[in-house]
Amino acid sequence: MFRTLLIANRGEIACRIIRTARRMGLRTVAVFSEADAEAQHVAMADEAHLIGPARAAESYLRIDRILAAARASGAEAIHPGYGFLSENADFAEACAEAGIAFVGPPPAAIRVMGSKAESKRLMEQAGVPIVPGYHGEEQEEAHLAHQAARIGFPVLIKASAGGGGKGMRPVLKAEDFPAQLAGARREAKAAFGDDRVLLERYLQKPRHVEVQVFADTQGHTIHLHTRDCSVQRRHQKVLEEAPAPDLSPALRARLHEAAIAAARAVGYVSAGTVEFIVEGEDAFFMEMNTRLQVEHPVTEMVTGLDLVEWQLRIAAGEPLPLREAPAPRGHSVEVRLYAEDPAQDFRPSTGPLRRFVLPAPAADLRIESGVQEGDAITPFYDPMIAKLVAWGPDREVALARLGAALGECRIAGITSNLGFLQRLAAHPAMRAMELDTGFAARFAADLQPPARPAPPLALAAAALEALLPEADAVADPWERHDGWRLQGGGSQLLLLADGEARHRLRLTHAGAGWRVALDGAETLLAGRRLDGALQVTLGDAVHRIPVLRDGDAVQVLLPEGAWTLRLLDPYAPPGGEAAAQGRLSAPIPGRVVQVLVAEGESVTRGQVLAVLEAMKTELRITAPADGVVAHIGCAAGETVEEGTEIVTLAAAE
Repeated sequence: MFRTLLIANRGEIACRIIRTARRMGLRTVAVFSEADAEAQHVAMADEAHLIGPARAAESYLRIDRILAAARASGAEAIHPGYGFLSENADFAEACAEAGIAFVGPPPAAIRVMGSKAESKRLMEQAGVPIVPGYHGEEQEEAHLAHQAARIGFPVLIKASAGGGGKGMRPVLKAEDFPAQLAGARREAKAAFGDDRVLLERYLQKPRHVEVQVFADTQGHTIHLHTRDCSVQRRHQKVLEEAPAPDLSPALRARLHEAAIAAARAVGYVSAGTVEFIVEGEDAFFMEMNTRLQVEHPVTEMVTGLDLVEWQLRIAAGEPLPLREAPAPRGHSVEVRLYAEDPAQDFRPSTGPLRRFVLPAPAADLRIESGVQEGDAITPFYDPMIAKLVAWGPDREVALARLGAALGECRIAGITSNLGFLQRLAAHPAMRAMELDTGFAARFAADLQPPARPAPPLALAAAALEALLPEADAVADPWERHDGWRLQGGGSQLLLLADGEARHRLRLTHAGAGWRVALDGAETLLAGRRLDGALQVTLGDAVHRIPVLRDGDAVQVLLPEGAWTLRLLDPYAPPGGEAAAQGRLSAPIPGRVVQVLVAEGESVTRGQVLAVLEAMKTELRITAPADGVVAHIGCAAGETVEEGTEIVTLAAAE
């Protein structure tokens, strides 16, 4: 076994690997970018090396710098985790040339399975069923359009060089094919440096079912059961579970056999995942991920195994600890907690985690995160901030445990998908196993309901947040601004914005608090500051409410949800805010992919004006209303910061 292990990754997976390596008695070495200098995985490791600036291309994707850190630390092995260089055959070869063990499969297996087209040809030869499609080298648009017509619409365009939903576009009719092909190629080029695509028949209600496989250098290959990863957004997984539910014994057996055949066909070693499209009793090979998966904890929860330990032992030349899979025990469900806004097409969110509370781990609940309260979510990396993994003796209990755990989470400072996940775990269709990759879109109205208006308690807490700092900080009564008067209580006006709604609150000083009209009735409001919260007395009820203020934004966290209210100037002349709405700026730092309009052009509400790429996601800047393009503040290919003008619209005449 190795003595020193370098982890060529970051975030929760780096922390996960360090924990296992430490339990095995290995010395751990972390690498980090300038943005991650204070990260958890850096603090956890025995030794850490700076490998470059924040951008992944200059740090976590630099093979030379990672190998230099390995040599300087005396590391005998490198674990790539997932993402970054984990499926890079050149990196695996460079490790071998440097005399350092790569914790993963042979470079040849990575290279073959990294090409969707080549892997499907190989699978077809090995007798593994594949979806009808086109996997050839000819990439001319006319030829691809001809092949799409041969397959029959709808078809699915997929990037040939990688996965994760990048470069994947469904096309429902022939006239849409050219535009969707261009978009898929652009995404594929940006994500993988390769714009080649393949075409497949687009199945209408497919499930995404995968099989965990393991192989050693002695020629033994086994499966560790199935996982279902059908619930996705932007073709990326949101909820995973093991074993995959509602499969017939015959189909499950065929999936196990096909996965082992796929691994053996490429001489596979270490942990891998063979992914299938399943519809009814039919199953087709989709791709093989030649690494550990984000969702591996659900397999660990039902088998009792440590898959990272297995990887390390196999990389050291040891045989598989078992020759066949243990029977799965119970059921496990995992969700990915992201810094993103489901109401804005899951747009990534950046900023500091001003409040970040997760439930305590337990025997039936596993928590994995690489960030903590006070850390910043940057635009440089994937926006996943935590994984919650629940176990139960059956699926119903596991989902209930997951729902309870999500209810204990508290997040403020960034927008997250917490509410989306809570509704997902409790949805009747989820409980009824009505699973397919269109689940999130089909039940979008349930999972992303219209924003609820802020309740009176949220308005009261926001008002106190605005009043208490001045009232607590000023000792001289003549300098107070809370409505205090020598000869009777004065009043003041607060204007709170709740989305498009506006609430004018007139608060009149009364003893230790204020009288205020809320929900059509006048009541007494009082409060004081506690540790990280407000004690709010509204009428006869007393509440402890976490409230966070960032400039004019006030976030109020109630048990039934979170609301972000804005403090506006109640005496400002009308029209100023409306004028600012014509300026469309970059929501987060990124690169401008396309500018689709010109100055002077008339546009309609919802029209895409520009495309911005950030945090592995393409963001479409759309017109909020009909208008005319008054000014364009950027150009295609330009890197922009948050708040940079993209397009400014003027009202249509």
